[in-house]
Amino acid sequence: MSDVIDLKGQHALVTGGGTGLGLATAKALDRAGANVTIVGRRADVLERALQDFGPRARMLVGDIADLERVRDLAKEAERISPVSILINNAGTHHKDDTLATSDAKFKRVINTNLIGTFALTREVARSMKERSGGSILITTSMTALFGIPYVAAYTASKAGLQGLVMELAVELGEFGIRVNAIAPGFIETDLNRDVFKKDPERLKKVLSRTPLGRLGTPEEIASAAVFLVSPKAAFITGACLPVDGGAAIGF
Repeated sequence: MSDVIDLKGQHALVTGGGTGLGLATAKALDRAGANVTIVGRRADVLERALQDFGPRARMLVGDIADLERVRDLAKEAERISPVSILINNAGTHHKDDTLATSDAKFKRVINTNLIGTFALTREVARSMKERSGGSILITTSMTALFGIPYVAAYTASKAGLQGLVMELAVELGEFGIRVNAIAPGFIETDLNRDVFKKDPERLKKVLSRTPLGRLGTPEEIASAAVFLVSPKAAFITGACLPVDGGAAIGF
């Protein structure tokens, strides 16, 4: 990555950085030369993840659904070094029939995916504004692009983030802060492998509507993320990039 994109001297804060897409993105940022701080709820998971990083990487333990903790996370990250890149990847999920989804379960997803992401972005953007620059990337979802059943809370949260990306790009652009999003398609994570193993018909349906005819990899999401937060994408803001093998336009 470093022979194409050089992020030396930049500090990237990555939420949900201990597993899955967040971890893959954090590793790619590390390879591109950034100083990476990964954030997650479980210290043991973060500690294991850090074993695959270079000596510059750090970790912070915290839940972005805890709004009081969010303020401290932003301050602690700034004390490590000024945050120039924020990757909002942390999130939670709930799958159930909409009519069986309780208010509490709906609210839990919204609190983490939408409100927690907004709160951390606000706190980090305050410091970015003072330095007249920064790049913020938010992980949305294909559920923000087309309907997928049984994920009402998740869809609402990701559609909200999609709108937030555009609003923040307009509001923060004058301060040199870019805000973009990635909408991952069906990616071959450990979780998805288990899901598709139990439900091969679902995998068949997914592949049938994906023009490239395969699942994506976490590394493919990471490569797109590194590009969007880098100087190579200096004139891109308010965009949502589907990284989905064409699933959003497939039939």
